[in-house]
Formats: sequence, structure tokens, C-alpha cells
Amino acid sequence: MARPVTLFTGQWADLPLEVLAEKAVGFGYDGLELACWGDHMDVFKAAEDPAYCEKQKAILDKHGLKLFAISNHLAGQLVCDPNNDGRSDMFAPPELAGDSEKQRAWAIESMKNTARAAKNLGLKVANGFTGSSIWHLLYSFPPVSDETIDEGFKDFADKWNPILDVFDESGVRFGLEVHPTEIAFDIVTAQRAIDAVDGRDAFGFNFDPSHLHWQMVDPARFLQEFKDRIYHVHMKDSARQLDGRTGILGSHLNFGHPDRGWDFRSLGHGGVNFEEIIRTLNHIGYTGPLSIEWEDSGMERERGATEACAFTKRVDFSPSNLAFDAAFGE
Repeated sequence: MARPVTLFTGQWADLPLEVLAEKAVGFGYDGLELACWGDHMDVFKAAEDPAYCEKQKAILDKHGLKLFAISNHLAGQLVCDPNNDGRSDMFAPPELAGDSEKQRAWAIESMKNTARAAKNLGLKVANGFTGSSIWHLLYSFPPVSDETIDEGFKDFADKWNPILDVFDESGVRFGLEVHPTEIAFDIVTAQRAIDAVDGRDAFGFNFDPSHLHWQMVDPARFLQEFKDRIYHVHMKDSARQLDGRTGILGSHLNFGHPDRGWDFRSLGHGGVNFEEIIRTLNHIGYTGPLSIEWEDSGMERERGATEACAFTKRVDFSPSNLAFDAAFGE
């Protein structure tokens, strides 16, 4: 069983899909996970126009690439985030800039259309972010009450249950990328998010080990805890660079700065134990794609994408269908 290796196009949305598809074949990929920005996937078109869906799929077909999932992180972020301070104006149509509630309404419809688009594309999974009304309250000073945090999870459920209704109607599941700034960013908050939506099957996870590793959360443990809710898998690496001076909060330094306490790395250049991840994916029976989300400020991206594809194909392996000592009695 060789899992398909795909490339998430979010970090490549500056390139037309036709150009990226040709490159991805040269890099060695089996398929793409289309980002819902740039010209890669317009969920408003895809939700209503089967011809548009066929056109986008034909670009992949032309190059022998498969489509397993789409991802709408940017709109998803706006659903639960508190008032936009201008940083995420780029995530919504320009005419909505500065109006947080109009952006939120657009984002909610965008996520509903993500489910409809996935259905029209013949997909069973769509990934993304949820945003969070309480992430900025992570450090409890001034003191944050338990009731305030409870309200944050209730706000998530109130806003996302109607979206998840459309996912259910479409026969599609939503995979949240557990990630700082989202309603779920570690194992404890992931379980709390599940509980907030009453455990409905439409809500699960796009597993990404890089965000867990730098927080010192065991990625394999995450897979074990949520084995029935791993709807999609990102392959991404990160490195803790703690030297006694740096910390895991990043020191207000941008990615790529040498004084950050952690950073993203191209696959195999960080600290994530991918063998344990593959072994655990085998144990829980995950057979879906391994989708590379390539981020490394210190490496040229085409070299990185090529190397990451080869790394993933090398590290992946099938579970045994035979006990190693089964032949001892022969």
C-alpha cells in the first residue's frame, strides 16, 4: 500500500494552476490538494457550476494528477476570529475590507460552499481553519475566567454547526488543521472542540505534526487519541531552536529569523519523527493521501518540494500482513 503523495497548493497560489500542475509532476507528486484561493479553486463557482469543476479537474488530469481534497484555510479563519484588525483583510473580497461582520458572513457562506464544491468535485474531505474568539486570551493575565473560555467554545459551536450541517448534506467531512490561532491547537483543545459540536462525524482533523511538535505535543499521541477523526494528513516538519535565550513563543520574530525559538523546516530537516507517524497511521488504518505543506524560509521552494516528495515516498511503508515469527513453526 503506497499512500498517494500530494502537494498542498496554498504556498504556491502565486502560480497559475496549469503552471503548478506541470511543475508538480516534475517534482514527483501523485496529486494536488487545491487551495481555495489564487486561481486554484473558487468555491463559489465550484458550488454551482459543474463545468467549472470539470475544467479544474481537467488541468490535473492532463498531467496525470489526482485530486483528493480541497482546503479553505483563509475563509475559515474569519468565521470565529474576533474583530479583524486589518491583517486578514486580504482573506476576503477587497470591498469588505475593514468590516469584520461582513467578512464573517462572507466567510461562513464560503465554508458552506466549500462543502458543496467538494461534493461537486467528487471529494469526501475538505480542510481548513475555524478561527477562534479566544486564542488571544491564551495567557491568563489579566485573569480570564473559565466562563469566558466556555463562551469561546460555545461561539465556535454556534457558528460552525450550521456550516457542518451543509457538510453533512453534501456527504463531505471537514478536517480542521489543529493549529495555534484555531479553536483547537493541541490534544486537550481538540477534544474540547469535538465535545462542543456534540461529537458529530462531520468534524474531524487534518493532522499536521509540525504545529504539535514545536509545542512539545507528541504527534503520534494525537493520532492515537483521535484515530477515528483523522480525515486527512499533512506532512510538514518543524524544529525547536531553543538555546537558553530563545523561547517557543517566537519572540515577535518572523519565520526564518535565526533568533526564533522554533521554525518550520522542509521535511527531514526538523525534529518531527515521521517514522513513528507512519507506524501510527498504519495502526489506525489511515490509507488516504500524505499531503506535503511545504514551508521553509531557509530553502528554495522548488528544491524543497522535490526533496520533500522523495522523502515522503521513502519514509512511507505498508503495515505487515504477516507476523514476523509466523514461519517459526513451519
